[in-house]
Amino acid sequence: MDTPTRTPNTASSRLEIEPGYQSGFANEFATEALPGALPEGRNSPQRAAYGLYAEQLSGTAFTAPRGHNRRSWLYRIRPAAVHKPFTLLPSERLVANFAEVPPTPPNQLRWDALPMPTEPTDFVDGWITMAGNGSAEAMNGCAIHLYAANRSMKDRFFYSADGELLIVPQEGRLHIATEMGRLDVEPFEIAVIPRGVRFAVNLPDGAARGYICENFGALLRLPDLGPIGSNGLANPRDFLTPHAAYEDREGDFELVAKMNGNLWRADIGHSPLDVVAWHGNYAPYKYDLRRFNTIGSISFDHPDPSIFLVLQSQSDTPGVDTIDFVIFPPRWLAAEDTFRPPWFHRNVASEFMGLVHGVYDAKAEGFVPGGASLHNCMSGHGPDADTFEKASHGDTSTPKKVGDTMAFMFETRTLIKPTRFALETAQLQANYYECWQGLKKHFNPEQR
Repeated sequence: MDTPTRTPNTASSRLEIEPGYQSGFANEFATEALPGALPEGRNSPQRAAYGLYAEQLSGTAFTAPRGHNRRSWLYRIRPAAVHKPFTLLPSERLVANFAEVPPTPPNQLRWDALPMPTEPTDFVDGWITMAGNGSAEAMNGCAIHLYAANRSMKDRFFYSADGELLIVPQEGRLHIATEMGRLDVEPFEIAVIPRGVRFAVNLPDGAARGYICENFGALLRLPDLGPIGSNGLANPRDFLTPHAAYEDREGDFELVAKMNGNLWRADIGHSPLDVVAWHGNYAPYKYDLRRFNTIGSISFDHPDPSIFLVLQSQSDTPGVDTIDFVIFPPRWLAAEDTFRPPWFHRNVASEFMGLVHGVYDAKAEGFVPGGASLHNCMSGHGPDADTFEKASHGDTSTPKKVGDTMAFMFETRTLIKPTRFALETAQLQANYYECWQGLKKHFNPEQR
């Protein structure tokens, strides 16, 4: 049982477990912030302990196979149904139906980082949709957002009914207080908030910026390792889920919901973060990307980027994912007589990249932390001219470490469609194409 610490307040009562986490990916967790709050041997007793309400939160169909079924039982002060009616909260910054965006150009696209807001802006107000595919209504595809915020969420709570949120901080820490406990997340870490879970984000550093992939489809999972074996890539023990924590606060609060791309607000007279105990396998979690066990070639050639896969959302087609979350962390390159950076390629999949820190080894300049790039289906891309020349003539007889970097990619099986904002923003680099214009002709039919 967790040992809680209580911090009384004249206006509220809060009981919270100091950060410390449960380890494992999609485990059957059980945690309580008060002794005996979890019922034994059943889920829905006639009377729950402490006068709590039992509530099931289902992230998959009731009849999903056991290995894919995700649900948790929550024991809370009030059910989630207790709030006033929702009213529309107008926002032109979010998109959820990508059939309605402008035509997608086949150009390679790249953006500078979003500037920090000049007006007070919290985590929810700081979202802007950059690209995506499918639709939230059809529960297929994804939306890719950027966020930039400079104010903590005060007496305001949020959830997405459209999809689970994969949050990749680039600058500034996030303290994410959820119904099921608290996640403290910093750059180089990620957080995943399941569809429907309510939360609030505080900014301990005063400002924060990063990326969000909102997954409309099948829940993210760890990939199978195949011939790699039983260990490697992202190891399950490194995924961390919070202990139960709760707020018992009454007052004037706002609950914001995202449904089919629209924001809705409702008045709520209490904090919805009032879950005293819970058990199950549908819960928020975080992961430190620095713990990724990178696999690579120790002989020749550059393996496919699938060896950098952290999480995947599977499709109905075996071996083809709806979303792949791939990272490019610090690593050693040892392949001899090999062009070591990523090679030039055209791909049936589409790639949206971001940079958390440092320099990406395929781009010498222009791809900045907080920025992004989009290379869609069959759009040719690869290293810029300077990187190509250096790597083509570099010494490959000894290993080289790619250090001080962390890049990532949201890869999808369908076209990633940029929004009107993404195509018209001042952050779009109009001269991105120039990074390949310096590639020289080396062809000589008289010399091998």
